Amino acid sequence: MTEGPVTDVDQTRFGEQIADSVESFLLALRAIAREGNGAQAVSLLLLEISQVLLAGARLGAQTDFTPREEYQPDVGPEADIDELRLRLAEMLGGVDAYTFVFDPYVPEVVASRLSDDMASIAIDLENGLRHFRAGDVDEALWWWQFSYVNNWGNLAGAALNALLTVVAHDRFDTDFEADAEALAVADEILESAPTEVTST
Repeated sequence: MTEGPVTDVDQTRFGEQIADSVESFLLALRAIAREGNGAQAVSLLLLEISQVLLAGARLGAQTDFTPREEYQPDVGPEADIDELRLRLAEMLGGVDAYTFVFDPYVPEVVASRLSDDMASIAIDLENGLRHFRAGDVDEALWWWQFSYVNNWGNLAGAALNALLTVVAHDRFDTDFEADAEALAVADEILESAPTEVTST
């Protein structure tokens, strides 16, 4: 269910709120990567992803925003986030790689990395922020909403689940390797089980 249309004043105020959330996330993400403290990184990333997903949910609840121009105005090249991605990958280490289902209605398992997904989210959000800073609130809101529904919202949700899983394993002393071995044994048992044939 979507909210009704908003006035220009309301839309500007809404844009400012989303921009604040986006800027806060980007600043925090860079700070986490710069500090390189793997012990705290997962909990901090979990917090930041949760907060920016709230901004995304607010965007998703709105009726579709309409940009003023048919094509996106040029606001310059994308920010270089390669260093951010590499720092996150190094910091996350063994928990960087994970799998998730991008579309639960088409249950294909996707292999990904938290560092790649965080970087992709940052690119989407930063692009909208450049439009906002250029004074084009309509374009910024349209882009944030469009990219939330089509990309960064799903990636952020998957990353949230992965980060929460890491926290759960840590809190409850669950061994990732032991789980993996148990799953491998279960798969082997299932594969070696005789196939039941029914007569017609």
